[in-house]
Parts: sequence; structure tokens; C-alpha cells
Amino acid sequence: MARRISQRWSQRVTETSNALDLEPGVFTLDDPREIARSLKRSADASLRRKADPFRSAMSMLVFYINRAGRNLPAARLKTLEQAKDELREIYGRPRLRSHATPGKRWRRT
Repeated sequence: MARRISQRWSQRVTETSNALDLEPGVFTLDDPREIARSLKRSADASLRRKADPFRSAMSMLVFYINRAGRNLPAARLKTLEQAKDELREIYGRPRLRSHATPGKRWRRT
């Protein structure tokens, strides 16, 4: 029983955290700019967030990427990494100079 509960902690975090109220299907979008714009809308409108809108939106995106882990295909990771840059651009933050190559992430052996 404890194993079953521990496998669902990320769902509980997503539903009850004070981060954001996300639009449905935001992480299934194919366009990085649309993902970023959706996260911005959610962050700006959310009354549940504690941090500033940029930090809340970026935190939710990073949370999703980290939870997907090794199960996230390289092409999808690339799209989500591009969404991070789009989010930075929308909020007037500097882009990162380079990203880790998708698929070349650290893996457990």
C-alpha cells in the first residue's frame, strides 16, 4: 500500500501545490512558444502561486521535465527545453547560451 501511495506523490503535488492552476494539456502542445504562453497565462492568473509569475511558470515546466525523467523522448525534451527559452523571452529574461544535448542526460547505471 505504501508503494502505491508513494508512486502518486507527483499527482498530489500538481493538484494541491501553491504553484499554478495549469490549462489542460499544456505539456502536450507541440509548439514551444504556445507552451510558454500557456504557462504565462496560468502563472499570471493563478491566485495559488507564492513566487513571482516567471518563477512559478518555470518551476512547473522543470517539475514536469524532471518527473518524466528517462521516459521523456529526446524530441519532446528538446521542445520543452525550447519552451524554457520562450518563457524567458516572454518575461524579458536572458536566454541560456547552450543546453545539454537531448538524449545525453545523466543516466543511472
